[in-house]
Amino acid sequence: MRKNRKIYAFLAVFAVFLAVFPWIGAEKLGFRQVFGFVVGDWTADGMIFFQIRLPRVLLGLLAGGALAMAGAALQVIFRNPLAEPWTLGIAGGASLGAFLARVCPFLWFALGPLNTAQAMALLGAAGALGLVLALARRSATGAQTLLLAGVTLGVVCGGAIMVISGFISPWKLAEFHRWLLGGLDAADWASVGALAALAVPGVALLLAQARNLNPLGLGEDMAAGQGVDVARVRRWTAIGAGLASAGVAAVAGPIGFVGLLAPHAVRKIVGPDARLVLPCSFLFGGALLAACDALGRWAAAPLEVPVGALTAVLGGPLFLALLARRR
Repeated sequence: MRKNRKIYAFLAVFAVFLAVFPWIGAEKLGFRQVFGFVVGDWTADGMIFFQIRLPRVLLGLLAGGALAMAGAALQVIFRNPLAEPWTLGIAGGASLGAFLARVCPFLWFALGPLNTAQAMALLGAAGALGLVLALARRSATGAQTLLLAGVTLGVVCGGAIMVISGFISPWKLAEFHRWLLGGLDAADWASVGALAALAVPGVALLLAQARNLNPLGLGEDMAAGQGVDVARVRRWTAIGAGLASAGVAAVAGPIGFVGLLAPHAVRKIVGPDARLVLPCSFLFGGALLAACDALGRWAAAPLEVPVGALTAVLGGPLFLALLARRR
């Protein structure tokens, strides 16, 4: 009953955030004009609310939730509290793949909500994770090598994006400027659908492994003794995390540290049970990213602070604190 109350509390807070965040912005909206839009009164306030702010909030909730759930699952299978899509290089590889698809005309193709940026992001995420795991297996200090290789690969992918940017005309590069910083300002219903095409299957795969993550968190031998197919759980968890990270990178760009902040905060509240941590991390991470985006829109109005910059400012000190504690 206590666990159920915690879940209901997370759902209630999530619902409140969903109701409040679309009203935050540089332009003050009227309730009557917004809700009149539903019955056919095509007001400017209604257009702003339903065509700009609501999809932006939903995009932030889905992106943050996907990254947070991926981080929570990766921390269990690697038994490392610092593991998340950014620190493992998955987000960096996905961002590099998505950027190549966006800037190379011969690589770009779209079909409904699906496009080659998603495919290239997924390919980049898979390549980055495979390389990091290969390096960790060859090292005697696997956990430390895993983290160092992931962070280094993320930096290399970011550098590669900067190098490629030097060969692009400034006018064309301006189209991708906000994406490079990690932003939600170009959100619309099409981008929400594009993110959902990869993030929803990824989240579903991660939730399907939640029950098996509990014994795996106690060690591979313990999990195998309880009948858990460790290799299968790791494989499907990695695929789910890759899908979630690739979907976010393809639409919103490189956003870091949400997968680190949310799971640790959630474990402080609900405990270590992965069956609770994963769904609650989704809710908390989604609310966190949407809150950072709303803060960036409100604090600098009429300008905007990219949400990727805010998550880095919040997550960087936490990463250093966890690293110092672990050492």
